[in-house]
Amino acid sequence: MNNESISPLRQRMLDAMAVRNFSDKTRHDYIRHVRGFAAFLGRSPDTAAADDLRRFQLHQRQNGVQPSSMNSAVSALRFFFGVTLDRPDMERHLTFVREPRKIPVILSPQEIGRLLEAAPGPKYKAAMSAAYSAGLRVSEVVALKVADVDSKRMLLRIEQGKGRKDRLALLSPRLLDFLRDWYCIARPKVWLFPGRDPMLPMTPRQLTRAVHMAASIAEINKRVTPHTLRHSFATHLLEQNVDIRLIQVLLGHVKLETTALYTQVATNVIRAVTSPLDQLTPLIPKPNKPPA
Repeated sequence: MNNESISPLRQRMLDAMAVRNFSDKTRHDYIRHVRGFAAFLGRSPDTAAADDLRRFQLHQRQNGVQPSSMNSAVSALRFFFGVTLDRPDMERHLTFVREPRKIPVILSPQEIGRLLEAAPGPKYKAAMSAAYSAGLRVSEVVALKVADVDSKRMLLRIEQGKGRKDRLALLSPRLLDFLRDWYCIARPKVWLFPGRDPMLPMTPRQLTRAVHMAASIAEINKRVTPHTLRHSFATHLLEQNVDIRLIQVLLGHVKLETTALYTQVATNVIRAVTSPLDQLTPLIPKPNKPPA
């Protein structure tokens, strides 16, 4: 889209986001949410009143919009009114919705093995192995470059992960073997996992489809996504008694409480706990059996 087709209001919002160095995805999402609000209003969003915001959130709820999407819209509209329009009084009329906290789907090590064996080709096998072996997000897997593989220090460099932060991730010997197998086949130049256009990386959607296909072939009757591999990585490390703070660093979590979610699904950890009931001594002595 060229600048001539962009309204002054949208350009003002784009400029405000550019100054704050928002990611391309955040900019796209914020503009999309404000555009959706404008469509609901039927007029320019800068003419909205407080009651319009309340009606919009009620409209979202009545139409089954998920809490995560509603909260994303709240963030976008708070930025639009508070920063772009300099109307901070409007922000208090936008309410974040409590999201239900669900425990993640976890695959057993045996299921992980079956999933990787069913991957549709060496590229996807290597990409899925990276997601599981290093606990990477799907966006981090597809953004890997050939230069990010440090085989001397056995590390993967993750550039601009979530929160626009760089970090280092594990490079296991077996993953390195898979990556070398893939490299010998394709000789990728820049992107480790190029897409249909070799000048562009594989898309998250392509990897997600490959994971769905592999799960179907492997007859895994769970809802499996690329993020399931990251969840399984963290859970399996906990079950190996790896310190949760180290897992937090490997996952790139800011808050320890986010990592602590995996303690709810680490079955070996749960089974190792002794219930306080089993620590009780009998409070009432058992009556002696009468002699036969």
